[in-house]
Amino acid sequence: MGNTISEDYRRMQQELHQNPEYGVASLAFAPTVAEVIRQSDIRSVSDYGAGKKNLLKGLAQAGITELQYHPYDPAFPAYGEPKAADLVCCIDVLEHIEPELLDNVLQELARITVNLGFFSIHQGPAGKVLSDGRNAHLIQQPSSWWLPRLSKYFEVVHLQSHQTMGHGIWVIVKPLAKPVA
Repeated sequence: MGNTISEDYRRMQQELHQNPEYGVASLAFAPTVAEVIRQSDIRSVSDYGAGKKNLLKGLAQAGITELQYHPYDPAFPAYGEPKAADLVCCIDVLEHIEPELLDNVLQELARITVNLGFFSIHQGPAGKVLSDGRNAHLIQQPSSWWLPRLSKYFEVVHLQSHQTMGHGIWVIVKPLAKPVA
């Protein structure tokens, strides 16, 4: 598995995270994630791209408090490396990935997804820009572009469009079946 973020981009993400309005999408998706947790007997969650850990706050507000929570975000090195979990959440993250590193990130997500993944993907421009002038959403593509890329690493079991935090999709995925030796 290769690199998932360049050092320059990591610094830009750390700068953006100084903005209190950056990284808040997981609060809007927390009620949906809470339903997935309740319906699927989830005991651990890996929050990939956790930012300020707003998913944990949102889950607590939704009444989910008894689970192992593993945050990961390259902009917050103190969180450590990504950890495997029953449910891997990647909320409003994939559109921020450097396009040439997207496959590496999807491989990493596949490696840590034990049972299910919940990924939300915004499909248009962000309201924020990077310090180099680029839009914060480096990948702005429709679901028809995302599905083949996700399907290379996961079985997509549910796809839904949403207007939460702008136009996008969210998917529930399962790991691809491993061939029996």
